[in-house]
Amino acid sequence: MKYDVIIIGAGPGGIFTAYEIVGLNPGLKIAVFEAGGRLDERKCPIDGDKIKNCIHCKTCSIMSGFGGAGAFSDGKYNITNDFGGTLYEHVGRKEAISLMEYVDKINLEHGGEGTKLYTTAGTDIKKICMQNKLKLLDASVRHLGTDINYIVLENLYEDLSDKVDFFFHSPVEKVEKTDTGYRISVKDTSYDCDKCVISVGRSGSKWMESVCEDLSIPTKSNRVDLGVRVELAADLFSHLTDKLYESKIVYRTEKFEDQVRTFCMNPHGSVVEENTNGIVTVNGHSYEDPAKQTDNTNFALLVAKHFSEPFKDSNGYGESIAKLSNMLGGGVIVQRFGDLVRGRRSTHKRIEENFVIPTLMAEPGDISLVLPKRILDGIIEMIYALDKIAPGTANDDTLLYGVEVKFYNMEAEVDENLESCHKGLYIIGDGSGVTHSLSHASASGVHVARVMCEKEGTR
Repeated sequence: MKYDVIIIGAGPGGIFTAYEIVGLNPGLKIAVFEAGGRLDERKCPIDGDKIKNCIHCKTCSIMSGFGGAGAFSDGKYNITNDFGGTLYEHVGRKEAISLMEYVDKINLEHGGEGTKLYTTAGTDIKKICMQNKLKLLDASVRHLGTDINYIVLENLYEDLSDKVDFFFHSPVEKVEKTDTGYRISVKDTSYDCDKCVISVGRSGSKWMESVCEDLSIPTKSNRVDLGVRVELAADLFSHLTDKLYESKIVYRTEKFEDQVRTFCMNPHGSVVEENTNGIVTVNGHSYEDPAKQTDNTNFALLVAKHFSEPFKDSNGYGESIAKLSNMLGGGVIVQRFGDLVRGRRSTHKRIEENFVIPTLMAEPGDISLVLPKRILDGIIEMIYALDKIAPGTANDDTLLYGVEVKFYNMEAEVDENLESCHKGLYIIGDGSGVTHSLSHASASGVHVARVMCEKEGTR
């Protein structure tokens, strides 16, 4: 079969590429191939009763399917160039913000109306952070919540389903260059296209590396983020989350001068498991609906690690640490902060008696047996630093879940149009190594769609 445009991956980048092309040039024939299922098919078998831990499904419903890994996130769209990717290095700072604001507008039109836009502007929190050797990054944050985010995705799919050919449960095995465009192989069938957009997300990192190798696309080593997910009483962070919802705070450790940062803050949220390439790690969700909210707030504390020579496999390093955690705990490990600093493992009894009730059924253990000392020392330093602006963070009853790993693709070499060295082959979203967030990934899709349609003479 022949298409004008084939999009590989139905995450935010792929969705917004298709959406924008349909709006600009509805005459183009578009196909989207996705390894996972439709949104209504995406069900994790973990129910906390019969199935308590990850059973390693062939395709993880949390990580793959329409909406990508962000479908069951807490739906935070950060409008900023300070974090979330380096899209601005390709399109310019002003254009990057404009693209993210456009994505926000589309989300509001598809069910996100009424959700709140938070901003760091005009708050005294930035000054308080600076006074305590912390840096608050600037951003505007649209919080949809996991529930509203799902509705937005449902409406986007309804808009696109009769205009775009979606192929679910269809992992692309190979991408080949032809005389007139590209050919993709899915199971025993091949499909041709004039232009191809690859938007496979973080979970497609290994596959993306093989594509770059097969097509001789230059890449450079990226980073891996390692750390823990912190869970504590929501009231302790309410003065931050009520104003900012998500506060991206960075701390430079005194001992090693490493940077530790907060990431993915979920006020009144839940800690969850996720499966990346067969490895179980930890993440967090939150809901807009008060009936689904909890008494806890959770967020990640992460340290970025870059490798160059002679070792370059950042993701492999992160995977080895995550595998060690899985080996020791059978999945995610949970530990009380008080137990960690006393050098002892947490037990079921101590967790049961803890003042903070865990929202994820994880195995009590000792995170110090998993994380390298340098990273763990930095996390402990950061917790004491946060305790100065949010007293109670360093309480004994604060829970730490390990490990949290954020894998980043090898960064593929792309130009200002996010086009690879092969004309008509675009690499976008978190799979490109350029974006690391819902907003940046979505914006990259809009940008590529506009570039393609302009070349087609429709703009």
